[in-house]
Order: sequence, then C-alpha cells, then structure tokens
Amino acid sequence: MTTGQGNIAEDKGLINERVIQEGSHTRYAASTFNPVRSDTPRPWGIYFQDSASPQMEGLVELHNNILFYLVIILFGVGWLLLIIVKKFTNTESPISYKFSTHGTLIELIWTISPALVLILIAFPSFKLLYLMDEVIDPAMAILAEGHQWYWSYQYPDFLNSDDEFIEFDSYLIPESDLEDGTLRMLEVDNRLILPEHTHIRIIITGADVIHSLACPALGLKCDAYPGRLNQTSVIISREGTFYGQCSEICGILHSSMPVVIESVSIEKFVSWLREQ
Repeated sequence: MTTGQGNIAEDKGLINERVIQEGSHTRYAASTFNPVRSDTPRPWGIYFQDSASPQMEGLVELHNNILFYLVIILFGVGWLLLIIVKKFTNTESPISYKFSTHGTLIELIWTISPALVLILIAFPSFKLLYLMDEVIDPAMAILAEGHQWYWSYQYPDFLNSDDEFIEFDSYLIPESDLEDGTLRMLEVDNRLILPEHTHIRIIITGADVIHSLACPALGLKCDAYPGRLNQTSVIISREGTFYGQCSEICGILHSSMPVVIESVSIEKFVSWLREQ
C-alpha cells in the first residue's frame, strides 16, 4: 500500500485530505484537521464561537473552570439524593431517628463547602472583570453610535481627503440583495475595518434609545446609552470577519442591527485608510 499526499484545501474550515492508494482503488481519508473558525452563529450551536481576542479566551477559560465545579456539584448532590431515597424508604427505615441521622459535622460540611467553591470561582472572576474593565494606553479609538436601526462608526484618529474624520453608517443588507455565501440578517453594507494585534478603544453611545454593541468572538458586549459615553477595548488576535448584533431590545427592527467587524493586517488597514 502506498500513501500519497493530496491537495491541501486552502479555504478555512475544510478538512485536509490524504490520498490513500490501495491496489487499483483510491480513497480519501481525513488525516489532519484545520482549526474550523466558528465566527458566526451556527444552527443548534451549544458552545462559544472561536475566540479572537485575549479577553474572549479568558471568558472561555473561566467558563470551563466554573463548569468543572458544576460537574462535581452535580454528581455530589445527585449521589446524596440517591442515597437518601434508597436509605429512607418505608421498608428500609420505617422510623427515622433524628439524632442518628443528623449531625453537626455533616451540616458544617455542606455549609462550608459551597462557600469554598464560591471563593475559588470569585478570584479568577474578579481578576478577569478588572482586566476587561481597564483601558490602558490604546493605540487608536473608534466611536460607535447606535441608531434606530443601524450603526454609525467614526475613526477620530484619522482624516479623509476632505480633512474630516472618517465615518460611515452601517445598514443591514436586505435579503433580496444578498449575494451567494453571505449571511442573512447578519451582513451589512459597510463593515467596521480594524487592524489586528492593535489595542483599540471603542467608545459607544446611543442616538435615540438604548442599544448594545456585541460581538461574541471578540468578547465584546457594551450598552449604548443616549447622552452617555461607555467604553471598552479589544485586541484582535487574528484576521477574520466577526459577526454580532445589537443585544438590547431597541424597537420593532431590533433584529436588523447587525455588527460586522473585519480584522485585517496593519498594512491592509493603512491601505484602506488611504482609500477613504
């Protein structure tokens, strides 16, 4: 049997295939897997989108750590329930003796144990919370303003050919105008272009009602209040297109406010700025 290397798929998300020749027959087998980048909502999805920022990686790690404790609690409490149901039945124990089945020790255990678990969860949770809250020495800033029902973006650090701030509106593309391969209710006419590996401050406000800018793959979720400025920050760790939506009910077309962030290299970002 001879083994040959097939063509490696260039598109993300495809499985690399190896050609295995056996006699006169050729069959394909999946040998190595490229990381499938899940940056969009998936049907029946039950887990996070692939993280594309350090803060999202921290959120996923915190979730997995807490899930570990939850599994232990699930099996511990389940075991106790089964033992109680088995032991305290009419046939096994027709008469329950208070002083033989109750005790100070067990009550101390089931009181102190949850407190210790909460402490173990609290320390990494507070650490991540404060790390995400601080915006220290950003390289650039973006102003995002929510309207009914679209987003406006402004680059206050850059000027266009008319010596004005680069700014544009981002509207949902109607289903009738979608091209093949684009995502329904998620694609917009103007994407927010951001460079990778750059500390970016995002200033968020609302023009009319309360909105909320959210992008799961980047770990972004910040409310936009009229007359008030909120801020968050992000460092995008890889190139890609990341989809989110307004996460605050803001009216009849609340579902028509997608957020599309396209991360490009710094060289491509500079070229894009020159075209504005």
